[in-house]
Amino acid sequence: MTGYSSNYCVPFSGSSSPCFYIENQSYVETNFPERMFLYACRLYEKYRRRILPIALFSYDTIREEPDHFGWEFPFLEVMKFCYCTLELRKKNWRDFIEMTNPVAAALLSKMGYNRDERVKVRLEFLRMLVRLELDPARTQLLAVFFETYLKLNPQEEQLLLTEMRQIPEEAHVMELMTSWEKKGMMKGKKEGKKEGRNEGKKEVARNMLKMNMDMETIMKATGLSQREVELLKSSE
Repeated sequence: MTGYSSNYCVPFSGSSSPCFYIENQSYVETNFPERMFLYACRLYEKYRRRILPIALFSYDTIREEPDHFGWEFPFLEVMKFCYCTLELRKKNWRDFIEMTNPVAAALLSKMGYNRDERVKVRLEFLRMLVRLELDPARTQLLAVFFETYLKLNPQEEQLLLTEMRQIPEEAHVMELMTSWEKKGMMKGKKEGKKEGRNEGKKEVARNMLKMNMDMETIMKATGLSQREVELLKSSE
């Protein structure tokens, strides 16, 4: 099996196994179906394997996205390329909160929920982190990604604390949140300079690059410019 996301490909064992090509699309692009087709063709040319293309749409609006590309004549359908689509805003976040998958936890912030559910989504995300028992670096990375898209206001933060007192995992969730706050305070005292804060942003960006996240998401989460992210990517 092979996994491929945009310009990243990891081959696995088995020469006849399929190739899973996943494209994360965070903005509307009119020629997206054509791009899916071209990238899949390049994959097939390189690996000569069956390709399963999957488009992951993570932008905020709900749209009807096409799932194919091709061309035809009145007398002949020359080619029809199809791909699977996953539109996060059309997914109910409640269907994923019992999963033990860190990707599902992070993507809760991009799924379908209304304004009144924001606090509940954040609470369930924290409960998922407790169950996942990840190392501190991965936990912080997921938290940064989540809060990039779902950041509570002060009133919602107070409501979150009230809700937390009513769940069995209260102590573990509080421990997680306290750990992040202490880490941030210690880092601020230790660095105290703009250069230090910028290096912290770069470290988060490096981790996000390793997870194959798209340029726009990394820029939004870290505040780095496109050129800064590209330099980090080229140095990996």
